[in-house]
Amino acid sequence: MTPLKLPQIIYGTAWKEAATAKLVSEALTAGFLAIDTAYQKKHYREDFVGEALLGLESRGMKREDLFLQSKYTYREGQDHRLPYDPKSDFKTQVCASFANTLKNLHTDYLDSYLLHGPRYAEGLADSDWEVWAAMEELHRSGQARSIGVSNVNIGQLTELHEKSSLKPQMVQNRCYAVRGWDRQVREYCIRHKIVYQGFSLLTANPQVVADPRVGAIARRLKMTPQQSILRFATRIGILPLTGTTNPTHMKEDLDAMHLDLTADDIAAILAI
Repeated sequence: MTPLKLPQIIYGTAWKEAATAKLVSEALTAGFLAIDTAYQKKHYREDFVGEALLGLESRGMKREDLFLQSKYTYREGQDHRLPYDPKSDFKTQVCASFANTLKNLHTDYLDSYLLHGPRYAEGLADSDWEVWAAMEELHRSGQARSIGVSNVNIGQLTELHEKSSLKPQMVQNRCYAVRGWDRQVREYCIRHKIVYQGFSLLTANPQVVADPRVGAIARRLKMTPQQSILRFATRIGILPLTGTTNPTHMKEDLDAMHLDLTADDIAAILAI
């Protein structure tokens, strides 16, 4: 199996419902090489992501060209369409959810598998440790090439990193500028060589996108304010997710990865 290759940007598939297959196909055609999903039909249609992936070869792509990421979601985060028996133990739930994900995505491995979020808002529960142990086994088997956690606070991440036998390799959080772009968690990830993925970079920060300072940077560099924010994110240690449904914006988001921002530009956006 080839070494894990990290993308520059990830296409997120949440909240797309029946349009998921079409949008994932458009994202792949635009040039995205990384897809984020989850077996959580309440918010994702992982099965429709898989439909889009069936057309890979017609695009001249192979499975190893892609970074595929999915998640295990607790019963509390699901609706009635479950990927596991909720009466089973957590290890069995994780294994069942993972197996269904592989089936949905027509693959025999994932590049990244995440705990969708700790069970409670503070601390780690016994169930979190049971889930993590099952995910460690998936990693050791080679079926999950990296593992991590989403929607996590600094206390939970610190505990997981310090006490686990296999350290988290990925973190995925919503990013707010008013919280320093998740500064505590992001900087912890940088220190411990954990890949930090940020989502809602644009939708959670409309005041930054609309700020005149961002507009001035965008005009100078002949880019959009949205491109400025996505490129800024990569410069402060964030692997960005984008969930745009607009094919033009898909291309712009990819093009943003090649734009150049100065240290003064970064400082100006951080100050907003």
